[in-house]
Amino acid sequence: MSLIATLARLEAVSTGRAQPVATVRHRHLSERPLVFVPLTTAGEAGAPLGALVGTDRDAPRLLVVPQPRDRDLRSAFLAELADVVLPYVDGFADAVEAAERAETDPETGKRVKVEVELCADAPQLIVPSRAGVDFVRLLGRSMRFRRTAEQDPEAPFPAPPRVPLLGRWLTHFGERARVPGSSLLLAMTDLLGRHWATGQSTLEDQHLGALLAWIAPPGGRSGAEAAQEAELARDADGQLVCPPAGPATDPAFDNRLLAPAIERYDRARTALAAAEDGLEADDRLGALTAAEREIRALVESRTRPTWDAVWHGLDLLRELPPGARVEERWTRDRWSFTGHRDRVLAGEPPQPRRDDAVTAANKLAVREREQTRLEAQEALDDPLVMAGRRLAGEAFAGEVVDVVMAYSESKRPSPRPLVTVRTDDRPHLGERARAYRSLGGKPQTAEFVGYETGPEDGLVVLRVMDRMGRGKEPEEGSVPEKGDRVCFTLFEHEPRGGAKLPDPEETPWTHGGPPGEEAVPEPADPVTEEDVL
Repeated sequence: MSLIATLARLEAVSTGRAQPVATVRHRHLSERPLVFVPLTTAGEAGAPLGALVGTDRDAPRLLVVPQPRDRDLRSAFLAELADVVLPYVDGFADAVEAAERAETDPETGKRVKVEVELCADAPQLIVPSRAGVDFVRLLGRSMRFRRTAEQDPEAPFPAPPRVPLLGRWLTHFGERARVPGSSLLLAMTDLLGRHWATGQSTLEDQHLGALLAWIAPPGGRSGAEAAQEAELARDADGQLVCPPAGPATDPAFDNRLLAPAIERYDRARTALAAAEDGLEADDRLGALTAAEREIRALVESRTRPTWDAVWHGLDLLRELPPGARVEERWTRDRWSFTGHRDRVLAGEPPQPRRDDAVTAANKLAVREREQTRLEAQEALDDPLVMAGRRLAGEAFAGEVVDVVMAYSESKRPSPRPLVTVRTDDRPHLGERARAYRSLGGKPQTAEFVGYETGPEDGLVVLRVMDRMGRGKEPEEGSVPEKGDRVCFTLFEHEPRGGAKLPDPEETPWTHGGPPGEEAVPEPADPVTEEDVL
């Protein structure tokens, strides 16, 4: 946590209201996001109980599993969820634009630019909390390998074709959410926590109701009081006034309301199956319908407050102007979406259960590179974030007090002007350390020469190294002038690429090889007495 964030938390405790830690919005928000508020059954992580899903804040789609232990009802829930999510995803697949991408020529081995299709926009899925992101990933893993009747006519429980397709898309959303700066799948608590600091811990910030209570406390109350009420306040029936952001439910709700309602549903379904004549069946069907309607009402009562809270959070975030480099990161999300769309259309198999060594290393390298890029871009977009880097000695800002033209000692001398900057910051500058400033959206490099008199006077002398044109004299605007306010960073603005990894078929035996040999399947867990009911 940066010093700025720590100070903001202390000020939030003092003032009773969350403090901003960003002046711009650092994540892309779609004009029409798909909000997904899931609910799971206690004691069984993969058993959905219900969900609210949709793009219209006033008309969400309610999905309910009256008996989560029933495989057929769970399959129907997943099929209904696919009917909502897949049309939304497909709506972004057809609108494309021409774009250039660097690819390796198979004949020459050189990198060449080719013109390809890029989706003009991409879908965005928003869940209440970080646990919702994990649930999306879990759903994708459980669905993408489901067998359909066309694939396996003898499958015991065949799934509709759209169910494994949805699993592939949810897996892609979940994997993309692990890439820093990606906006395909976002958790509202992480979004709000990135832009506001509260007077509670980051773990407590995962309660959406408490987090919003700190940001916008109702009725002039302090954030601490409103957050405590959001977490603990109960009604006359002992139920939480502000249900948790899911997908887990409150034990009091499970024991007092949900379990009796499911039991009544089970009894009604058993009675309907045992009906002997049509009149009796009609009566018992009415009882079953009433029991199912009761469960639907209970699920909606737990998910609707969270649904409204997610949209409230979106309203707060839309008030912030987007950062200058947010659109660039969203373009990488569009490339990711386009690539997965092409893999699905090409009939490629679903994502494997476990990545091979090269794929896993590539994913890790991408995440490390994107984390470095995200931290740099957020600082360049936001002066409040840059202030934290300046306090940490990773950047400095000041006024140019002198510029002396100098040239390199070579056969063709190039301009190397010396720029003296007066700063009150204390950057960690070593001998010939590199510093960077943003010039026209690109980094300009400078080399630390020394202090004019000493570190205590705050006069830093830098030698500008590049981005001054090809002529003997620097291009206009490429060198700071006396009196200009400048900001230099000690971190690079663009991360460097790592070493090229071998192809999967050339992986050494230490990482799953030797090539050409079939992998030995892992033995199944031995059957124990607890496995037999």
